[in-house]
Amino acid sequence: MTLSTFARSLEVRGQDVLDRCTACGICFDVCPMTKPAGLSGDAGAEVTSAVRQLIAGEMGSAAAERWAQVCSGSGFCIPACPEGVNPRFMLTLARLAVARRKTADAQRNTGATAFRKMSKSVRVLSRMQLPPDVLARFGDEETDDRPADVVFYTGCNLRRTPHIALLCFDIMDRLGIDYKVMGGPQMCCGIIQLRSGDLTVSENVSYRTSDRFAAARPNHVLAWCPTCQIQFSEVVLPGRKTAEPERFGFDMAPFVVFLADRLEQLKPHFTRRVEKRVALHEHPGVAGVTEAAEKLLRAVPGLEFVDARQPSVGYMCNQLNAMPGFKRDLHKEVLEAAAALGVDALAGVYHVCHRELCSHERDWPFEVVNFLELIGASMGIEREDQFKRLKKLQDAGRILADVADLAREHRLPLDLVEDVVLGDLLGEQPLELTGGA
Repeated sequence: MTLSTFARSLEVRGQDVLDRCTACGICFDVCPMTKPAGLSGDAGAEVTSAVRQLIAGEMGSAAAERWAQVCSGSGFCIPACPEGVNPRFMLTLARLAVARRKTADAQRNTGATAFRKMSKSVRVLSRMQLPPDVLARFGDEETDDRPADVVFYTGCNLRRTPHIALLCFDIMDRLGIDYKVMGGPQMCCGIIQLRSGDLTVSENVSYRTSDRFAAARPNHVLAWCPTCQIQFSEVVLPGRKTAEPERFGFDMAPFVVFLADRLEQLKPHFTRRVEKRVALHEHPGVAGVTEAAEKLLRAVPGLEFVDARQPSVGYMCNQLNAMPGFKRDLHKEVLEAAAALGVDALAGVYHVCHRELCSHERDWPFEVVNFLELIGASMGIEREDQFKRLKKLQDAGRILADVADLAREHRLPLDLVEDVVLGDLLGEQPLELTGGA
């Protein structure tokens, strides 16, 4: 059977991992997930050797499969490897090998079901919050084929909390950045199909999206979502850059790092004081993002930054879904730490973390915000967090009544809206609320 371009690229890169990895186990030893996953008693060299077996198409071991399953993408393993292997990518290949033990039909059906669920949630939640003219800023109907210096890639799920994306657009407008917006389920990164083992559809999706990037001839493609950043920069684009280096020569970078690199350009726009004591909810997975967010917050006039000294795990909260009890404990720990520090605001970076934490604002004596809301406040830019406002209602009937006009404007059936409200808005609550303070 002839391998597809994507499959062949992963096969070649997987062989490179096998050639270079010595199974020394250092990546296992520095991983923050082995202890909570009950793997800390295992020998790192043995588990790493079994991961290599999985990638080579052999059986591996239960411990190797468990380690790959609970990998939260923290990235501590990457600089630790003495052979220059990316162990996070190595575990991606191990998870893929396990997923591909299923039949092709099972891989395809699993991926298709998960994609439809995500797409429905993104479409409905964004329309519950934004009128059509504002939603148009996300570029879904974009017919302009002009080149742009910057492509801002929303990914899919950022649109569930669209005020964060709108703040990004507003800040770039203020700085005079030449940008185009791309994203949404029609321009997905292909991670859902990759996780199901369906390389054919994952290639179709991710290659179509990266082709759209290349067509804009940008210098920078800026990702908000760390899943998209890692999927493209570590999984998809290396093979495409090798095959077509001129076409895919653009830089793929996190928006937060890009913004922090332009702090001196941004500072003159900080015209308002933000008198708040602020702690940052951190994830270390994408290098430089936490440091960039802290750098930006510290530059805001009047803002007092405090270190919550929380455990830094994963690249986003949903990467801890394989261990729900562990995630609940971490959420409780960061909320308690923020309260003990007497902060006015707990500021997160990523959209998923915001969805999971924002309703806790009811129960604690501080705001839960995205850090860009504080940057925007200093610039005189405000975007109301409709997602948080709706989620804090904690009543499906009240939420449906609240969004009824927008649902009619977007021609959304109310039974569809109700399904999303119950399953995706109110249903996404890893740590239970306590009833309101």
